[in-house]
Amino acid sequence: MQENELISDAALVSSYIKGNESALEALIVRHKQKIYNFIYSKVYDRDVTEDIFQDTFIKVIRTLKRGAYNEEGKFLPWVMRIAHNLVIDFFRKNNRMPKFDNSGEFNIFSVLGDPALNAEKRMIKEQVDYDVRRLVDELPLDQKEVLLMRIYEDMSFREISDKTGVSINTALGRMRYALINLRKIIEKHNIVLTH
Repeated sequence: MQENELISDAALVSSYIKGNESALEALIVRHKQKIYNFIYSKVYDRDVTEDIFQDTFIKVIRTLKRGAYNEEGKFLPWVMRIAHNLVIDFFRKNNRMPKFDNSGEFNIFSVLGDPALNAEKRMIKEQVDYDVRRLVDELPLDQKEVLLMRIYEDMSFREISDKTGVSINTALGRMRYALINLRKIIEKHNIVLTH
């Protein structure tokens, strides 16, 4: 076990602010995997993840050097918030919403947040969830039906096809149109589904 592993984040931050450059390196090494994985889980692109990861720590360094850091003992959640905001900035700049599923299709439900939410974030997530449900209600019935089965019941397109009596291609098409229409509804109402 290295000596740095015994030192708390707060002590390392304090040491870095006092001029010990290796303290920051210890913090980065300690939290790199968690932060990197979080960013990658949103963007699914190694190069973009690397860029956002570096931008996150540039922001961390600037904030620490300015003496503007005051999240005593909460270094990792603070860095994760910075990373989260930079991910959102990336998607806004590129006119996309976070997280695409394997088909490369826009997935609105991915913006509903991460499992480790505090009470305030849970309330925000519930509000976003409610907003998304309201948006889904605006869809044509056949699209809404497929989307609800896929997202909320986690059914495969084969199961949806069996249950609705339409071909898999028709079910896929309805899902695709549902997502396209959701995007149009979001743009029309200028809704922001992030927290």
